[in-house]
Amino acid sequence: MTTLRDLTTPRDLAPELPARLSLTPKTTLSGQLDGAWWPYSRDLTAELAPLAAALDEPWGRITRVTVNPTRWPVIPHTVPAAGHTLHVGWFTEQDPDKLILLSFTMGRWDLLVIPPETEPAAAARLMAAAAIPGSVLKAGVLMANETAIGRGMRDNRSPEDNWEDEGGACMSLYGRPSGRPVMPFPVPGDTWR
Repeated sequence: MTTLRDLTTPRDLAPELPARLSLTPKTTLSGQLDGAWWPYSRDLTAELAPLAAALDEPWGRITRVTVNPTRWPVIPHTVPAAGHTLHVGWFTEQDPDKLILLSFTMGRWDLLVIPPETEPAAAARLMAAAAIPGSVLKAGVLMANETAIGRGMRDNRSPEDNWEDEGGACMSLYGRPSGRPVMPFPVPGDTWR
């Protein structure tokens, strides 16, 4: 029997799952991103507390979080986290694929947010790319690059739709579109004009 797990399941059904993070190593090189976060769902209330807990040791207590509302169906004003409260804000000007974390004492960090429905291999590539020290690539560029190579998100289309959109033509043995036979060399009796 095959068991399928829905990666968009709210965290309250699976609270034991740790935050999936990839952080940029400490270095003198500053880049556009400080790492990547791959949440299990689009439920900010359930997802932010484990994220803040995972970042308490390396980054200090996170007090504020900002997101772009296009990727999150519900944005709470506050989220309870281990012993404190996270204040959540949203800005439409912020990159939709980025989460900004603020600490009163330690500063600001920008994380690429990888959509929960992303395939594991694509998420691993994105997490690695976002954690490169000194990278000048922004969150939206990383997501666009992953989408451009065609491996980013789960493909929910039918095999027939994939076949129709594939774009290739049937090719002959000689690498030309088929339709009429193509000879690799002139046959006696053919006239060349």
